[in-house]
Amino acid sequence: MKTLSAVALLLMIAGCGVETASTAATGAVIKKQEMEEGKKTLESAQAKVGQAVEQMQQRSESDASK
Repeated sequence: MKTLSAVALLLMIAGCGVETASTAATGAVIKKQEMEEGKKTLESAQAKVGQAVEQMQQRSESDASK
């Protein structure tokens, strides 16, 4: 009877560990996706800022030549 109780207890503990590891892995995947999306957003914003700066320089050069 003690052996059966010990085995049952070990199975419950092992099950909790597997669930925790699975949850942590899922969380890591989600964080990775969030970081990748954030990088894409940052790159897009930097490109837009670069375009705006370029347009301002062109306007400034155009105004200076008049």
